[in-house]
Amino acid sequence: MGLTTHHRARVYAVHPQNPQPRELDQLVEILRTDGVIIYPTDTLYGLGCSIESPKAIARIARIKGLKPREARFSFICERLGQVAEYARMSDAMYSVLRHNLPGPFTMILPGLSKCGESFMSPRKTVGIRIPNHAIPLALVRLLGCPILTSSLPLDAEEPEYGQFPELMAERWGTQVDAVIDGGQGELTPSTVVDCTQDEIRVIRQGKGVLAPE
Repeated sequence: MGLTTHHRARVYAVHPQNPQPRELDQLVEILRTDGVIIYPTDTLYGLGCSIESPKAIARIARIKGLKPREARFSFICERLGQVAEYARMSDAMYSVLRHNLPGPFTMILPGLSKCGESFMSPRKTVGIRIPNHAIPLALVRLLGCPILTSSLPLDAEEPEYGQFPELMAERWGTQVDAVIDGGQGELTPSTVVDCTQDEIRVIRQGKGVLAPE
């Protein structure tokens, strides 16, 4: 979607437990047409787009101040069966994911070629989330493919811009196509878990506490 300097994103009020179909349909249409949105998760609010939209991915890289060819984003899946389309999982890793997802975790897994260069690290790994939040899961289901997830570029001295959707619209409204108001956001990121080796390692402790398989 082409934006001008006069455009300001609409704020969509969406129920966090029971998202309204009308609003979801409108948001999915934005995602299908190279749109960028701000949306809630079970941790931080994030920037998102379809992982099948190079134009939108490049826009998010610019918002984050990253070079598109160097950016490595994570993405949200709806279910474990969808994760298997983008990453390799041993039986042991599948068990770990099944016991902890949906939840506030970013799982680092060996990636498959379907992921694309915007998501595959030099180590050929990908970061995947299945958040415990109805809005992003519904968006992925209706869109038919995962959505990119990247936290908002926040200043620690102004945390309120990561909590209140009306302030997010004020700050980033000319750079995105929609802001979803799913209630006040949190300020604790996901726990990042390295699932690429036999021994699972927590490499960033965030909101989630990893349960044993």
